[in-house]
Amino acid sequence: MKFEATPLQGVYLLTPKVFGDERGFFMESWSATTFANEGFDMHFVQDNHSRSARGILRGLHYQTEHTQGKLVRVTAGAVFDAVVDMRKDSPTLGHWYGATLSAENHQMLWVPAGFAHGFYVLTDVADFQYKCTDVYHPESEISLAWDDPQVGIDWPVPEGETPQVSGKDAQGLAFTQAPLLD
Repeated sequence: MKFEATPLQGVYLLTPKVFGDERGFFMESWSATTFANEGFDMHFVQDNHSRSARGILRGLHYQTEHTQGKLVRVTAGAVFDAVVDMRKDSPTLGHWYGATLSAENHQMLWVPAGFAHGFYVLTDVADFQYKCTDVYHPESEISLAWDDPQVGIDWPVPEGETPQVSGKDAQGLAFTQAPLLD
């Protein structure tokens, strides 16, 4: 597994070793030993799987309590995955990072606690799976506005189109109004 640091401290783009032939492929997507050898000591308590259609944008979400680290990947289709640093003492507070994750490239993103997270679906359908270090806590979930101009994520939305978002995400907070994390 290749662990590639991103411009945001603690966020890593991961590329697993994929072994394939005409029958298909095999890859290891998670190994406590492999991650521990790279300095990651994680304990996952919940796995999630979502399916979304082209043009859906989910996020940007984070929790002020039960903050979650997430190991995210796509097992069908492709998404543009984005994270925003919400850690109040971070030198990259308010900065974002994005990567295309797909079933073809097998890449994953490690998103530590302290980041808002979201994704935009690039293909007809995408299956998005993620492992979480803490439980979902809806009472403390925050939606950061996906289109906040201060953050300025360069979503790959085709010109003239608007992503489809949930009612909650349509009411996302501006970065200047969103609570920061310790």
